[in-house]
Amino acid sequence: MPQHSSSAPLTSLHDRAALADRFGRDPELHLFELGDLDEPFWSHTAWYTASADGPVALLYAVGEVPTLLGLARPERADELAGLLRAMRPVLPRRLLAHLTTGGVDALAPDYRAEHRTAMLRMALTDRAALAPHLGREAGLLGAADLPDLLALFAAGYPDNWFDERMLTTGPYVGIRDDAGRLVATAGVHVSSPERRVAVIGNVTTHPEARGRGLAAACTARLCELLAEGGADHIGLNVRAGHPAALPLYRRLGFTTVTDYDEAVLAAI
Repeated sequence: MPQHSSSAPLTSLHDRAALADRFGRDPELHLFELGDLDEPFWSHTAWYTASADGPVALLYAVGEVPTLLGLARPERADELAGLLRAMRPVLPRRLLAHLTTGGVDALAPDYRAEHRTAMLRMALTDRAALAPHLGREAGLLGAADLPDLLALFAAGYPDNWFDERMLTTGPYVGIRDDAGRLVATAGVHVSSPERRVAVIGNVTTHPEARGRGLAAACTARLCELLAEGGADHIGLNVRAGHPAALPLYRRLGFTTVTDYDEAVLAAI
């Protein structure tokens, strides 16, 4: 495990109510953190800070590669970098990091980036923009649809992140073709009815069905369901400059909250 001395005091946080209060001051930036305060995610999380009211980083230990999440507004990016440097002794040797720009560099030279992608966090700010895309029937998916959903991901989104528990922790919707084949879907990575937040993910269209507005229809219907369920803040992550997804989400009423880096980091 990398060792690095730092003057920043590292504190482990355990109070869900205090974390919810801190993240609730900027919910669109911290949608994932707010959602991860609920089960089944909470039991797999560890939370760290280096100051009483500074940035908080989340280490989510599920799967072969744990996830490190650390986002901060630009004016607090230096504080986040200090926190990440202080965390080096507690980090695993390999991890998936979602970090405010500059965060990946703060972990050097102890870690190198095997893969690094510029990303955007977006939030739904114009719900009226969903209406033109709600004409198609996108039905709810459940556990029985898992084989069809996995087949769709294999064909249209083979490198996505999906845990089958997502079918029960948040709604998934899908559209089938005339033969009954699932050809489009949109789902939820994390959601919290109590904290009124949701993060959309795994928006996928089968390659043979693209260009028909199916992804827009699924995403719009999913947002409608989430809003009906009380979600005040709905967001998603998308690759910066994605030629298809980024214009789609903008048409649906999403705007950029922040940019960040997604990187697979390995200890040197």
